[in-house]
Amino acid sequence: MKMIIVIIKDNEADALTRALTSADYRVTRIASTGGFLRSGVATLLIGVKDERVDSAIALTRETLAADGSAEKRATLFVVPIQRFEQI
Repeated sequence: MKMIIVIIKDNEADALTRALTSADYRVTRIASTGGFLRSGVATLLIGVKDERVDSAIALTRETLAADGSAEKRATLFVVPIQRFEQI
């Protein structure tokens, strides 16, 4: 299992969250600040099985590239998960 951490501009987080949840990914959104002038950003936490990591990243790229801009719009980290529980 992996945790994908996506840091994205706050105004673009809704579209990505909708795309991911429509594809049956579970997403937790955390409001945060950072970057130039402490602008609003969102941090998305996406827990995925190892075999779905590449498709989640591809969906993220596809969603963010929809407007054709070459600008970098998100930072992603993929972190291994040693333990997962739902209580």
